[in-house]
Amino acid sequence: MKLKEHRLKLQAAPLLKQSMTTGQTMRDVLLALLPATLAGLWYFGLGALLVLIASIAGAMLTEWLFSPAESRMQRLSDNTALLTGLLLGLTLPPALPLWMAFIGGAASIGLGKLIWGGMGQNLFNPALVGRAFLLATFPIAMTTWSPQSGPTEFFQIYASNLAAPFMQSVYDGISAATPLGLMKFEQQSTGLWALVSGNTSGCIGETSGLLLLLGGLYLLLRRDLDWRIPAGILGTVALFSTTLYIVDSTHYPGPLFSVFSGGLLLGAIFMATDPVTSPLTPRGTWIFAVGIGVLVVLIRAYGGFPEGVMYAILLMNAATPLIDRYTQPRVFGKGIKNP
Repeated sequence: MKLKEHRLKLQAAPLLKQSMTTGQTMRDVLLALLPATLAGLWYFGLGALLVLIASIAGAMLTEWLFSPAESRMQRLSDNTALLTGLLLGLTLPPALPLWMAFIGGAASIGLGKLIWGGMGQNLFNPALVGRAFLLATFPIAMTTWSPQSGPTEFFQIYASNLAAPFMQSVYDGISAATPLGLMKFEQQSTGLWALVSGNTSGCIGETSGLLLLLGGLYLLLRRDLDWRIPAGILGTVALFSTTLYIVDSTHYPGPLFSVFSGGLLLGAIFMATDPVTSPLTPRGTWIFAVGIGVLVVLIRAYGGFPEGVMYAILLMNAATPLIDRYTQPRVFGKGIKNP
């Protein structure tokens, strides 16, 4: 006699399993960054590729050195160090000395991740910690920009890339200002198509707005990011910059320029959405995003630097625990305390 199959299966919790792992999520982000990375290499050539490799090497070597011997390969296989190094490299000038990029990658993992206790316990975005470290330590190198050259000069290596460690770097004679720098200090605007396509001076991976948006769309379809954060940041920047533009159109840029220039898209889509350093509640994510957007516009308009995305995200990272504390939903069945 054959027993009938049970229609109700009893088993211990958890009853629901999530197929997505940390490594898979990191791979999705790496794939989403690939188009913008290739655009950066297209415009800045082999020198930019070497900067990315040095940054990634610094991050992965630090992760390997300071991990327990029995878990080193597991730590590297989750792709967090690889992604951190790549994100940092995309925020660096293409002519940066390679030893500085390597130190930046090491600082990203050491100061931005491991010192807090490892993955999932850091307060600040590790890649931005590394960039802040480099900007504070080597301000001239971090604010020296090279003009885009195109594929015809792909194999060109900047003289400063090969500078000896801790020695004075020699930069190429030709330099170029970023669109934000031209707007802030010379009131000179840049064409929208140049900003969208990436044909401008700047950091390696922040120039092509269209490809960054395509990467964000891929992450959204894969459900790897909270849409509220980039939507809140970009919407706030557009609204705030429109207000300033109406007040004085000769001094302040319009909303499209504000959204597509600098590192706003890279920061809003790939850095501010870091689940470890952003709020957990829906209401908290809106507060977090609006705060970043307001700070970006304020720093760009009234600060000493033409760009403010890095500082805006880091400041709101610091406010994340407080935001989470005051936006926790009420426990079901628990009443509100009377004053």
